[in-house]
Amino acid sequence: MNNPALSARQADLNKLKDYLISTISRELEANPPPIEERRKVIYQHLQDAYQNTRLQLPTTIRDQIFRDILDDLLGFGPLQPLLEDPDISEIMVNGPKFVYIERRGKIQKTNITFEDDEAVLRLIEKIVLPLGRRIDADTPTVDARLPDGSRVNAIIPPCAIDGPTITIRKFQKDKLTIQQLINLGSITQNMADFIRACVISRLNIIISGGTGSGKTTLLNILSSFIPADERIITIEDAAELKLQQEHVVRLETKPPNAEGRNAVTVRDLVRNALRMRPDRIVVGECRGGEALDMLQAMNTGHDGSLTTLHANTPRDALSRLETMVLMSGMDLPVRVIREQIASAIDLIIQQARMRDGTRKVISISEVSGMEGDTIVMTEIFKFEQTGISSEGKVLGELKPTGIRPLFTPRLEAAGFKLGPEVFGANLSGMISGSRGNRR
Repeated sequence: MNNPALSARQADLNKLKDYLISTISRELEANPPPIEERRKVIYQHLQDAYQNTRLQLPTTIRDQIFRDILDDLLGFGPLQPLLEDPDISEIMVNGPKFVYIERRGKIQKTNITFEDDEAVLRLIEKIVLPLGRRIDADTPTVDARLPDGSRVNAIIPPCAIDGPTITIRKFQKDKLTIQQLINLGSITQNMADFIRACVISRLNIIISGGTGSGKTTLLNILSSFIPADERIITIEDAAELKLQQEHVVRLETKPPNAEGRNAVTVRDLVRNALRMRPDRIVVGECRGGEALDMLQAMNTGHDGSLTTLHANTPRDALSRLETMVLMSGMDLPVRVIREQIASAIDLIIQQARMRDGTRKVISISEVSGMEGDTIVMTEIFKFEQTGISSEGKVLGELKPTGIRPLFTPRLEAAGFKLGPEVFGANLSGMISGSRGNRR
């Protein structure tokens, strides 16, 4: 049961916070400080306002109130400490009283709460208003990003039944490298060498995986292999990609205005990118009709394109592509769509989040052509799970299948002569030869 005395004390502290925040806000509106001095000025105003109350709170309580107010005015309120914690990858607010986090791949509940639904709504508005986005009963969902690049989704009533909901996928300031993925056991050195050769050789690559499997992280790593002298255009719903090259043009979608018009979709941006003389087009995620435009671009000389999509297996990824092409409104026969996919896509990299929270590349498959009405795929590398340890860790091995891809001549033309050890068997050449050229 709730302690009435504690509840009353907390209510008094909340009133004090509200008073101090409103006092400081008035001062800031009257005399806005320069950005670089904002924290120092706010802290001084906070000390002055607190002294004027003539309260003598215990130091620990006073310091906590000061921290909460600084987080509210300079950051994102109760969520600010979570945003600053480098071990947290995701923050989930399920209404005012239930805040969860993902830490090292595991979800856990926090003791952080908001005062009420209005407090959560104020935080959502603080996030979206500077970006020119809106959220209200008529437009109850919004995608946005924080200044540090973290991706935010918010949904409010009437769609969110139990109160406003916020999901934040935190932006990792220290970008993972391919070597770190190798050290983490997410990929092997041979797989990394193979993928690097594929990117530089301008193969069209799809990264497939479920939610939270690490697709965007892997896309960032793959994009780092693109030569510095190429013009790269990135297209995203909410800009997350951080490419290391200098010659990068970043494009981002735009939601419709209050009248529901003038939206700019991923499909619009893909079409526009084709007029911008791209060497590479990198689409953060394919999820609709833009898939058709991507395939047509890949089939008309825009090699080396990269994108991600939601699917649990490489075969599912092909089915998703078919569905997305149909979403474009073009009435194309299924066989024609499959022929477009088979001739456009070279490689599907399947990423997964394992039961123990770790993320791995569990399959690398070549799209090797058509047989009848079926797209033929050949697995080049795969993860074989052998069991679960007593600590709950997934046990298994990432290994090659012993088969060389049919596009090996393209890799060799780009200067990559990958030995038989990369593909795991000295017989790989014989196996490849027995398959014949099925393209």
